[in-house]
Amino acid sequence: MEQVELIEDYPSNLAKMLEQDEIDVGLIPIAATQKFSEWNIVGDFCIGTEGEVASVCIFSEVPMEAIEEIVMDYQSRTSVALARILLKEYWRKEVKITDAVNDSFRAGIKGNKAALVIGDRALEQRQHSKYIYDLGLAWKEHTGLPFVFAAWISKKELPKEFIREFNEAQKQGIENIAAILEDFNYSSYDLVKYFEENIRYCLDEQKHLAITTFLQKLKEL
Repeated sequence: MEQVELIEDYPSNLAKMLEQDEIDVGLIPIAATQKFSEWNIVGDFCIGTEGEVASVCIFSEVPMEAIEEIVMDYQSRTSVALARILLKEYWRKEVKITDAVNDSFRAGIKGNKAALVIGDRALEQRQHSKYIYDLGLAWKEHTGLPFVFAAWISKKELPKEFIREFNEAQKQGIENIAAILEDFNYSSYDLVKYFEENIRYCLDEQKHLAITTFLQKLKEL
């Protein structure tokens, strides 16, 4: 921590900060790397999933075939890009795409109008929507691969010793998730299940392949 100034924000804002050289490394949506001429993945961990992710979903009152419009969450470029890829390739469906501008967009999930919601708001929305289309699960069924929503990205080489310590710090946190969550009171979803089962952190060979596959599909959109 003596080497780090920690800045907390949602993913798309962190991507803008990295783009403008306001931060050295950020937990950045994978789709945002398209804006960088050069970039590096830092360390051995990510925010990924190997199936159902629970917190990145299209919510609707009607089945997918009846959806006419989807409002896209503004907090993560990767989630929006993934939704567009899956609509084209997996569900093979054309819909009107609208970008949300603030948190009130969830109130518009009515009739044939659905919404892509991410994060804790998605975990809360699970209690209210009749139809839930999990993007991590849909990607797995479509490609057979895990998915990486975000990774630690830098536009420049960082010292090897820093990366080693950075990895060790994350490893300690991941190994102590249950203890960390003891002080959290959250009724919308089982957080131990979420952080230990839905989210997968190890940036292994399959996840690197998933990143490459996703970025290629993104270019073809």
